[in-house]
Amino acid sequence: MSKTIIVSNRLPVSLRVKKGQYESKPSAGGLATGLGSIYKEGENIWIGWPGTVVENPEQRAEIILDLHNHKMAPVFLSQQDVEEFYEGFSNETLWPAFHYFTQYMIYNPEHWQAYYRVNEMFCEAILKKAEPDDTIWVHDYQLMLLPKMLREALPDATIGFFQHIPFPSYEILRMIPWRKEILEGVCGADLIGFHTYDDMRHFLSAVGRITGLSSESGYIQAENRIINVDSFPMGIDYGKFEKQAKSKKTQNLVAEYRKQLGDHKLILTIDRLDYSKGIPQRLHAFHQLLLDHKELHGKVSMMMIVVPSRDQVQSYKELKEEIDLLVGRINSEYSTLNWMPVQYFYRGFPFDELSAFYSMSDIALVTPLRDGMNLVCKEYVASKINQTGVLILSEMAGASKELQDAVLVNPNDKQGVVDAIYQALNMPTEEQTERIKSMQKSLRKYDVFQWVDVFMDRLRHVKAKQAELTSKIVDGEVMEEIVNAFQGAKKPVFFLDYDGTLTGFTGNPQDAKPDQELQDLVRSLSQRAQVVLISGRDKDTLGTWFEGFDVDLIAEHGVWMRKKENPSEWELYAEIEDSWKEDIRNIMEYYVLRTPGALIEEKHHSLVWHYRKVEKGLGDLRMRELLSHLKYMARGHNLQVLEGNMVLEIKRPDINKGRAALNLLKGHENDFILAVGDDWTDEDTFKALPKEAYTIRVGYSYTQADYNIKSFRQVRNLLSKLVR
Repeated sequence: MSKTIIVSNRLPVSLRVKKGQYESKPSAGGLATGLGSIYKEGENIWIGWPGTVVENPEQRAEIILDLHNHKMAPVFLSQQDVEEFYEGFSNETLWPAFHYFTQYMIYNPEHWQAYYRVNEMFCEAILKKAEPDDTIWVHDYQLMLLPKMLREALPDATIGFFQHIPFPSYEILRMIPWRKEILEGVCGADLIGFHTYDDMRHFLSAVGRITGLSSESGYIQAENRIINVDSFPMGIDYGKFEKQAKSKKTQNLVAEYRKQLGDHKLILTIDRLDYSKGIPQRLHAFHQLLLDHKELHGKVSMMMIVVPSRDQVQSYKELKEEIDLLVGRINSEYSTLNWMPVQYFYRGFPFDELSAFYSMSDIALVTPLRDGMNLVCKEYVASKINQTGVLILSEMAGASKELQDAVLVNPNDKQGVVDAIYQALNMPTEEQTERIKSMQKSLRKYDVFQWVDVFMDRLRHVKAKQAELTSKIVDGEVMEEIVNAFQGAKKPVFFLDYDGTLTGFTGNPQDAKPDQELQDLVRSLSQRAQVVLISGRDKDTLGTWFEGFDVDLIAEHGVWMRKKENPSEWELYAEIEDSWKEDIRNIMEYYVLRTPGALIEEKHHSLVWHYRKVEKGLGDLRMRELLSHLKYMARGHNLQVLEGNMVLEIKRPDINKGRAALNLLKGHENDFILAVGDDWTDEDTFKALPKEAYTIRVGYSYTQADYNIKSFRQVRNLLSKLVR
């Protein structure tokens, strides 16, 4: 039976020493709750660091045994690993980069080496437990190299990766010296998940620009498989928070705390100590509120809970000092005997007390400067059993994409935050209830368990899609079948596209002329079979490159044909009316002027817009704009717009490679037909040929062809086997 292995930097437990021995205490985090439904089943297991440095071999053995009983396996890190991998590369390079705090980024080669080394340690730990057909779900930015390492060791494994923090734009990521290795590492997964569409979009853009892998509709075309990238907004255990809020213990605490606070309006903020949370900015906004609205003095308090985190790191130490100073200033300036504006707590609280704080607060002020999701805002909404209260939420938090009924703010706009707080303090109860009800309905439906189910279901879906393609790959068995069929044939014929099929693409289309290897291959093949080179190339170029070859040529997707029996004459299949060209050319020229590197190629029957030399991203953008424009124009002229590999072509729909191939086959009884092509123009050929023909699409796109093959080099390899 295959199993599921959950992998994260930290296990869902914390180790503590009791009477000289280590004990594990379960964590109450959202991830541990959501994934509990997976790792506790059957033979499933969770692998990660237990959170404490343990050097003693005997103590390690005890911990391994104890964790095994809880369906977990530890990866032990040394103090140096913790300092260089976790505190170093993960939190001093990736964390500030991914949260857009580039001023805190450190580029330390030793930290990078430690990051690589620890990812390898995780890989080794997984391989001790994993079988080839297991499902492995890797979590978060500390383990971005792990999917590729696992893929190399377990090529058939099902691997998912989910990032819980934001993913930055290409402009930020490119600053990291090891950006390519990081992206290639993540691309070892079958399914890559983020909280928001923006993160997904940034990732796809970076992959295209840095690794050169192309993507379409959320699917990356890797060497021999497709990778799906999607957004999966993480939820909370809604029932847990709702139940706790309704509990007698929480209600008693609410009554007790309310009695102590009096009738003050209460604004709640809860954060881990981190520069991405925008805590000083929030205090500045609250101070401005008190300056602008003196009528609120003595009537509103902010309860600020900051959970300690990395406060020995200089930037965090300075942040803590800044917060302490701001709180002190506000309280010293405005406090009275019975009112303290900021109730500041630098510590964590047990779950029942947090539930009471959520329940009794009039406003939750959640304004991070950048956050992957932020579950505090969701926990607050779930805890509002009386369905009153206002959530003020930063647009920079992933949760803002879901919680549209919150009062959304830009955390950098101090006056905007002040106005939002004032609006919330004066919001009618009916409006509060309406907003809370709407958000509760959404959070109840999209809880953490649904998040897990949707991700795992999508992972199965991606593997099924990959299996469809894998079944069509030209492997050794298929190759042998083609070779045997060819050797037994008396009248074989080949329809071979040129660019992307027999040779690679170049920046300048004229640089792709046949090299010596290809010339020798075509000559050898033409001695054994009828060879038809069927290309979108213009007839003059194709005729010049294959002058003296014993082959048939079909140029410009089927407009022109030159038979080997009469190599000096090109035959025009149909007279083509081309009065439409001037209008279309003007449009294309407009886009060339706006797109450095683009160029127009004119053929007898078509116009082609090339963008191979255009900056990645800009070319795709302009192509989409031009595609939309041309499709509108095409309707009026009865034309067809085709997307090729870094080209956009417009032509008459009745002119295509399939029609030309059928005309050439007419009257011949070929007992072996092989067609190979690499883009949508070749699909017409695949569709037109009889069922017994062997049809092969270069690349791993979905196709009408019977098979897929990796690249033009593999095409040459296949053809070489046929002429040996």
